[in-house]
Amino acid sequence: MKTNWWVRFSVLLVLIAAAVIVLLPTVMKFDENGSYPVKSKINLGLDLQGGLYMVLGIDFKKVYRDEIQTSARKIESLLKDEEIGVTIGALDATDPMDPKQAIALNKASDMENAKKKIKAIFGNTIRITKEEGDKLEIAMAHAIKTQIEQQSVGKSIEVIRNRIDEFGVTEPEIIAQGEDRIVVQLPGVRDIERAKELIGKTAKLEFKIVNDTIPPQTLQAWMEKAKAAGIVYKKGERFSEYIKKMNEFLVKDIPEGHELAFEKSPTHDESLNIPYVIEATPRITGDDLADARVQIDPQKNQPYVSMEFKTQGSKRFEETTGANVGRRMAVVLDGNVYSAPMIQGKIAGGHAQITLGGGANFNKTMTEARDLALVLRAGALPVQLDFLEQRTVGPNLGNDSIEKAKIASYIGCGLVFLFALVYYKFSGVIAIVTLLLNVLFTVAILVAIDATLTLPGIAGIALTVGMAVDSNIIIFEKIRDEVRKGISSYKAFDMGYNSALWTILDAHITQAAAGFCLLNFGTGPIRGFAITLLIGIAVTVYTAYYVSKILYELYMEKTDAKELSI
Repeated sequence: MKTNWWVRFSVLLVLIAAAVIVLLPTVMKFDENGSYPVKSKINLGLDLQGGLYMVLGIDFKKVYRDEIQTSARKIESLLKDEEIGVTIGALDATDPMDPKQAIALNKASDMENAKKKIKAIFGNTIRITKEEGDKLEIAMAHAIKTQIEQQSVGKSIEVIRNRIDEFGVTEPEIIAQGEDRIVVQLPGVRDIERAKELIGKTAKLEFKIVNDTIPPQTLQAWMEKAKAAGIVYKKGERFSEYIKKMNEFLVKDIPEGHELAFEKSPTHDESLNIPYVIEATPRITGDDLADARVQIDPQKNQPYVSMEFKTQGSKRFEETTGANVGRRMAVVLDGNVYSAPMIQGKIAGGHAQITLGGGANFNKTMTEARDLALVLRAGALPVQLDFLEQRTVGPNLGNDSIEKAKIASYIGCGLVFLFALVYYKFSGVIAIVTLLLNVLFTVAILVAIDATLTLPGIAGIALTVGMAVDSNIIIFEKIRDEVRKGISSYKAFDMGYNSALWTILDAHITQAAAGFCLLNFGTGPIRGFAITLLIGIAVTVYTAYYVSKILYELYMEKTDAKELSI
């Protein structure tokens, strides 16, 4: 027997051993925390193990409103540095897709200088839509709106993926659908509400100064007025929507440049929510945040979220606290006031914290603190996402699919094996062995690269088995042709394999080209099918040609190549 045969056979044995080692945790259901060196198990997709399917929509109206208000605050800071006094006025959202922000100058004589400064710094992002006396009005440039629309979906997908990765979901599917939709599939998720909370939480952190000139009696009168008009928080409604309706209803009562916000009651009792009148434009935002971690208050034995600001954010925080000693600063997350401590003095060092109200349930508070730190650390969503569609896929559906796939596989393999044995005799045994190794290697590679197995993926495996059978048939028929010519068995074997090689490569290269197109242009299950198909094609070429050739050489060596059972 040739020396290189032993080398090829040894490589085959090593590959088989490696595949078995990789698949053992899945087959034997090993504990991932156990001592077995390989921790990977096969990942099942949403259609096989159940989970959560959601379609999220983007509210660009709110994006534009927030963007123009933030720009107004930057302009205010810029002009004050130039010793031009300004006051941020009311927001005109008559056209919600093109909101306009009013800015009043303390001196009308500063108008030309102010316009010059705004155009010099914000010329490409802001346009001045109106100028009258000591007042001007700004709006976003159309090019910036287009840029926001293009970037919002991509940035949202990135943030959602970061949050889900920390949440511990294996192989989530997060893809864009159109210009303002995101599809999220979370296989294996059981805590649906917590997953939705993590994904949908905008995590828009803002620090705003509280207007304490409004007496509590006035605030209470506003609440009664809104309640009498039928504006109440309804269970299942987004709290942000309730806040929006309250601000729209009380727009004439709330001082200009301010808005209404609430500190929600831990018992979710609307009557116990604490109202605040706060500045509409934040002094510091989550963009200034560098890190967020959970800490334990040693005195109260309650978790809280400790925040650390970036260099510029730390500077702004120090300036804001220094300029507002004796006033309260509200820590606002997604429109909800988490706390509103009194500023006792200038706070340096770039550190702040969010308290979660305590409560008797330490574990629940700890979970809330961890989730809050997670979304702050993973990044704030650039836009508010609305849940447009939600489907919970039960694991029973996946179990049914797996069982039916098993039955179909057993029947299909049985028929193929029977055909190979009857039609090709002992050569059919070699074909069966290569088919089994084909499936073994394909599944092992899927596990090794941490891919997710879905129903389309199972279809891809079935397709590769069919291709492997086809490759064996090509080889055996080539050998038969040579035998019919009266050529010796060993020469017929050698010429049959050599002539079949290019036919097999040609067929599989064209299939691989189609697979790469599916992988590049497809999404979701199509990509899963393409990955399985491409892996199967590479494995099929190896097993159908090289492995079967090794086994055939062993067979011919044992029979002295006198007669081929084919």
